[in-house]
This record gives sequence, C-alpha cells and structure tokens, in this order.
Amino acid sequence: MADTLFFTRALLPEGWADNVLLTCENGMIRSVRREAQAPSGGVSGAVALPGLASLHSHTFQRAMAGLAETRGPAADSFWSWRQVMYRFLGLLDPEDVEAIAAFAFMEMLEAGFTAVGEFHYLHHDRAGQPYADRAELAGRIVAAAGASGIGLTLLPVFYAHGGFGSAPAHEGQRRFLNDLDGFHRLMEGAQGALARLPGARLGIAPHSLRAVAPDELQALLAVWPEGPVHIHIAEQVKEVEDCLAWSGRRPVEWLFDHVAVDSRWCLVHATHLNDAETRHLAESSAVAGLCPITEANLGDGTFRLAEYMAQGGRFGVGTDSNVEISAPGELRQLEYSQRLAHRARNVSAQVEGESTGGALYRGALAGGAQALGQPVAGLEPGQRADIVCLAADHPDLAAATGDRFLDGYVFCAGRAAIDQVYVGGKRLVEGGRHRDHATLASRYKHVIRKLATR
Repeated sequence: MADTLFFTRALLPEGWADNVLLTCENGMIRSVRREAQAPSGGVSGAVALPGLASLHSHTFQRAMAGLAETRGPAADSFWSWRQVMYRFLGLLDPEDVEAIAAFAFMEMLEAGFTAVGEFHYLHHDRAGQPYADRAELAGRIVAAAGASGIGLTLLPVFYAHGGFGSAPAHEGQRRFLNDLDGFHRLMEGAQGALARLPGARLGIAPHSLRAVAPDELQALLAVWPEGPVHIHIAEQVKEVEDCLAWSGRRPVEWLFDHVAVDSRWCLVHATHLNDAETRHLAESSAVAGLCPITEANLGDGTFRLAEYMAQGGRFGVGTDSNVEISAPGELRQLEYSQRLAHRARNVSAQVEGESTGGALYRGALAGGAQALGQPVAGLEPGQRADIVCLAADHPDLAAATGDRFLDGYVFCAGRAAIDQVYVGGKRLVEGGRHRDHATLASRYKHVIRKLATR
C-alpha cells in the first residue's frame, strides 16, 4: 500500500515547487506531483527539504561534550583533547555505548539529519580485549539506529598502529586495535547485525595513514572492493609533518600516489592541503568529509572550500565529536570559517545572485548521500523518503520564498525552524521533537550520571 505526503512547498532537484504530493511505497518515493491538491485526511507540512546526511560521527563522544573545555597546563590542541577522550572511553560498557548512540542519533533527527555515517572504532572491552562477539559494539550501534529510526551507514574502523611507520599503539588506543583477521571477523559480525536494519549500508574505514600500514590498506581494499571507504586525513599540521618525515610525502599526496581514490572514497577533514592536493581531490570525484563545528572546537584549521568548490569538488558535512548537533549549524560554521579565512562574505556561493544557503545545502546533500552510499539525494522517484519539514510560520521564514528558506534556515533560524522529520516515509519528529524523545533522553541521562561515579 502506498502512502502520500503533501507539502505546500518543496525543494525538488529541478528547483522549488508548490503543492507537492509525494507517493511513497516501502519507504521509497514512487512519484512526485507538482501543483497537486491536498489529500483529505492525508499527512501534510509546510516547507519540505530532502534530509541531509551526517557523513562522519563518533557517537560515544556525545557524552564527552563539555569535558574538555578546561585549559590544561600547556597549550591545548587536538592532541591534548585526545588524551581526555582516551580516559573517557575507558569508562564505557556496551549498554552505555548503545544508550549514548541512540540519544545522539535522536538529536541528529531533531536537528535536520536523516542519515549518518558512524565511523565506529570502539571495538573491545574496557581492558582492550575482544568481546566473544567481535561485533558486540557494532551491534549496539545498529540497535541504537533502529531505536531512533535514522538511516545508518556503519563504517567499522581498522586501527592497528599508534603512528606512521607501524609505530606501537598507545595504552589509550587498546579498545580500537585489530589485526586483519580480527577485523574481517568484526566485519562479518557487523554484516549480520545490519541485516536486521532495513536500508542500512556497510563500508570500511581505515582510520588514518598513521594507524594503518600500507600493506594493510591494500589488503583491506582487496577484500572489500565495493562500498564506501572513509579515512581521516590531514586533519592536523603535526600529522602532515609526521607523514613527511616518514615518507617524504604529505598525507593526501601519499594516498593518491598509492591508491586509486575514486567516488567511493570520503576523505574526512582534509584540512591541510596544498594546491596540488586540493586539485587532485576535486578531480578524483571523492567527497571531502567536513566537520566544521568539531574542527572549530578542536582548533584544527580551515578547509580550502572556496578553491575546492571552484574546481568542482564534492563535499558533505558530519557531526564528528557531536559536541553540538545541528545540520544548519554545520553549514553555517562552514561558511563562517571561509569568511574569516578570506575576509569576505558569501564565499560558498559560486556565481553572482546565488544563494549561499542554497549552495551549501545542495552541495552537502549530494556529497553526503554519495559518501554514505545512501539513496537520499533528493525528493524524486527512486530516492528514500527522507524529508525535513520547516515551519513556514517561523519568524525568520515568514516572508521567505525559494532559496530564502535555505538562507533563513542556515543563517538565522537554525534547528528551531524544524517541524517534522521523516525517514523512509515514517514521521519520527513532530513539532521539533522525536516521538521517543523522553525515553531515549532518560536512558542517556542515566548513563551520564553513572559514568560520573566511575
């Protein structure tokens, strides 16, 4: 049986349309009619947008929010933040991981994301030993996605070393580590868990060039020749310097020299690129996975978005550490980072008269869907019915038309403008609140209070 959804205005691939009727079947859009009549007794909303994907997330870090905002005895950086993270993850048991993930996924839905790429590297128990089921914690992530209803691409992380040149891992990394055989068993278990979640996708995530040796990277790609491939790269200046000392090449240079990077790849952060690396990434059809709020929180630096977009580069946004979860917030921070770097305005818009909110939203929509291998790239037949519905009577949107809705959403109203959210045609958020908000928030608060006593 087909369901129908009616929206007064909707952003379609060809542009804005009025009075749009979507017919959905098995969670997918079957047909789209413009200038339609509102069905009697049907579901309706005001301003419909295709839902964005958060292409990069570590959900367990949601429970760290606020714990690393006290100045240390020396200059704080990503590397000092990482020590806080290592201490924190040593506290987590499987039920904690699941409750935190479910809460973070719920917040993503309330904040305008309808799908997520979980870059999942917390694999073992608190002592660093594998669980009897290698995929125990991967299964917890899958269960959390099921509880929230968000679309999931699970990206189990291969992490074997503590630095370039196969340096020994640190004690704080003990919960991440696998050899190739152990990782393959983990992937098999993850496949089994995902089979219970309709529409879920599986990819691989070699953590970074500092955590994966060259022969291991080649072995991973040989065993998993299809599906998304995500990798952290060039996030920090020190990472670039260490890669140069190890190989004589910068991280992105090294990767393109040794691997056929194509459209299945997502290079996460890619903050510190030179001109040639920026050009190669843009020409490769890979996606730059940008996490502007986390990158600002960690003091990482600023991606070269203007140059990259001018060369046709593809990008998406992710919530990464989940210190603040907001789809419009990530896009706003991305543009503001460019304004500060270039001392200019409307940097992400490429041509005169183009909406900056529109350029950001459309770019992140296409890049996010590509990076996750998810059919969520627009409101058209064959795509999943993932929809974010804005309240047209929000004060910042009351007189908007066309892409002014996107400008008002991204730069003014933010997540407060979100009224309804659908995933696979199912309404999960109404009045800006997830249908299971109280239950998932209660579980999360119980975990936070418990962790505070450990």
